[in-house]
Amino acid sequence: MLTALDGMIAELRQTGVPISLTEKIDAVQSLRHLPLAERDGVKAALRTTLVKSHDHELAFDALFDLYFSPPVEDPEGPQPASRPPATVNGQNGTGAGSLGSIDDAGLTELLLHALQDGNDAMVRTIAGIFVDRHAGIEPGRPVAGTYYVFRTLRVIDPDKLMARMAAADPPANDQSALLRRLQLDANEARLQRLRQAVEAEVRRRLVADRGAEAVARTLRRPLPEDVDFLTSSREQIVAMRSVVDPLTRRLGGRLAEKRRHRRRGALDFRRTVRRSLDTGGVPVDPVFRKPRPSKPELFVLADISGSVSTFAAFTLQLMFALRSQFSRVRSFVFVDGIDEVTEVLQKAPDVIDATRHINAMGSGVWLDGRSDYGHAFESFWENWGDQVRKRTTVIVLGDARTNYHDPAAGVLKAVRQRAAHLFWLNPEPKAAWNSGDSVIASYQPFCDAVRECRNIRQLKGFVEDLD
Repeated sequence: MLTALDGMIAELRQTGVPISLTEKIDAVQSLRHLPLAERDGVKAALRTTLVKSHDHELAFDALFDLYFSPPVEDPEGPQPASRPPATVNGQNGTGAGSLGSIDDAGLTELLLHALQDGNDAMVRTIAGIFVDRHAGIEPGRPVAGTYYVFRTLRVIDPDKLMARMAAADPPANDQSALLRRLQLDANEARLQRLRQAVEAEVRRRLVADRGAEAVARTLRRPLPEDVDFLTSSREQIVAMRSVVDPLTRRLGGRLAEKRRHRRRGALDFRRTVRRSLDTGGVPVDPVFRKPRPSKPELFVLADISGSVSTFAAFTLQLMFALRSQFSRVRSFVFVDGIDEVTEVLQKAPDVIDATRHINAMGSGVWLDGRSDYGHAFESFWENWGDQVRKRTTVIVLGDARTNYHDPAAGVLKAVRQRAAHLFWLNPEPKAAWNSGDSVIASYQPFCDAVRECRNIRQLKGFVEDLD
């Protein structure tokens, strides 16, 4: 047990989950008060002591299933010596167990009833039979098992099961829209448990074949906060949404605190005179009212060119979430031109609809759709420069690659002179700055900070460092 725990903690640290020595000791101590045979209790205790963020739970669950996997048993029942074992790659297992003698069509019917009844034990058993029959697991092959899961689910056909469960529900005209939605969510949750059961069975067989450590290395994935914006998939960008909202609240608070610490309130004349009585009427110690700064205004300028397309999807999501944290958020997108999309983001019900409108309007494109920071900044200054004020914070999101056009750094200098703060977040690795057509060095002197912002973790660091 302790060996498995050591291996799991080491792999969690490799993945990026922060686990201190004290937390490891707490995890070991918690096992002293639990019956180790109760796997669910052990899992809950270890999750409580080792996991501090919701974003790390999926990594913990996957690794717990690897290192604390129950021994692989034949789901089709014991095999008598007089009969051949069930085939792994064949079409039908022929075990002596009652389920092993049922063909795929019959098992699918049983699976459908088990899903509808919420019988998770039966779902896991049937998933194990399908894995044995159709996964085609090759011993010793160093793979993560994704293809084995695909081959199994292709036979089960979850989409067809979803349609059959929907058909078994009461007629739609007898239901409210809310009830129909709840039934759909319940069916999707059942199918998700089925997929998880198939994945767990595949992992168990891979662990039995190669060991937990070897399988963990093939399954290692970056945490959501460490996913690189420039190489992330659309699904990963969407998954970051749960992290963006609290970050925007923290950003708004940090900027308000920054303004509060950098200026005094108005002179409190009455309290100053009262305090001066101790010094013979000389106002040695003036008293100022407590500053009550309003929410700062925010101007966000986001590069949405093709070179930062996935980062652009994230920045639009960030701008959408920032609307409620500032007294006024002005959002701009640019490629070789620049357009304001504040109204689009305000009216759109979600960021997906806003992105669709922005793309349909061709926002940010002036001539050929190739990055031209200089022209974009000049257009911004010409059209909106006089609206930047001393309470305005400007954030530029982009890689500063100008396709060898004039960077027009003087415009950014003028913006900084009018604004309270100017920050630049660059999604490229710092080692790539000022290489090729990157001109970030031309802009850096006029910014309060230029930060590498390749993932959520670095964005959190930027917010935390504001003081």
